[in-house]
Amino acid sequence: MNKLRILFMGTPDFAVGILDHLVKSGANIVGAVTAPDKPAGRGKRLHSSAVKQYAEKQGIEVLQPANLKSDDFQADLNRLNPNLMVVVAFRMLPKIVWSFPEFGTFNLHASLLPQYRGAAPINWAIINGEKETGVTTFFIDEEIDTGKIIDSRSIPIEANDDVESLHDKLMELGAELVLDTIKSIENSESKAISQKHEESLKPAPKLNKENTKINWNQSAKDIVNFVRGLTPFPTAWTELDMDGEILKIKIYKVVAKLEEHSMAIGSTHYNKEHKNIGVAVKDGFVYIKELQFPGKKRMEAQALVNGMGWKKEYRFV
Repeated sequence: MNKLRILFMGTPDFAVGILDHLVKSGANIVGAVTAPDKPAGRGKRLHSSAVKQYAEKQGIEVLQPANLKSDDFQADLNRLNPNLMVVVAFRMLPKIVWSFPEFGTFNLHASLLPQYRGAAPINWAIINGEKETGVTTFFIDEEIDTGKIIDSRSIPIEANDDVESLHDKLMELGAELVLDTIKSIENSESKAISQKHEESLKPAPKLNKENTKINWNQSAKDIVNFVRGLTPFPTAWTELDMDGEILKIKIYKVVAKLEEHSMAIGSTHYNKEHKNIGVAVKDGFVYIKELQFPGKKRMEAQALVNGMGWKKEYRFV
């Protein structure tokens, strides 16, 4: 059995769930590497990452290198002398870092590799209407998310899952997988295999303003999946034409109804029975249940309409 000295690397809440599981299991965590503090909020006060906040409470040494190739960080690596690194939701590592430990550096990715390589695998799996996803551990190499696979676990994507619910499920599943992966490395039982070449790989690119806007020309089902795959963050958005004034609206929850109609795509009506806003699409209607206007809080469609009314001339573009 190999006695492991683990250096953990991660930044957001997803990584905290994994680190917490390792700490509670008694893993020997010699340090946590995370992003430098960043100014946030109106006062631009420095904000620490979720991993830093957790690690400090646990008495784990925290490293926040701006440059992973710096002499200072290399000195820290030599001082801590980890023989295994575990990476969860962190930035790309240079070879001088990932090749440092005796037993390598492995990453936890929130997809079933080789599908959904990239920054937003949870979001894109839902957006694309997948019925299944999972988590994968793999050894890091020169390319992004292409290294040899150690192990994986899968779960179904439920019809009512959004990013938040699926994130939490994958975090729990990932925590178990990371611990099992560590045990297999510790016991010299891990058998990493090269990723299979797939004819049609589905990517998971970083989300931005351009690829999070709703396209009302899509089918009702595709629009529902798109909204689910961006809720609660970063959130699907659209533009609403209100008597010639164009407003940017965030959409949080929708349902679809398939039916024939003669309304123009993007045109709207308020459904009094179900208390939501209907938007005409090519194969039916997408009913908006929760949304957010500029300068307003997220609210139910009924509350919005009660406050400001709704005209049938309003149109999403």
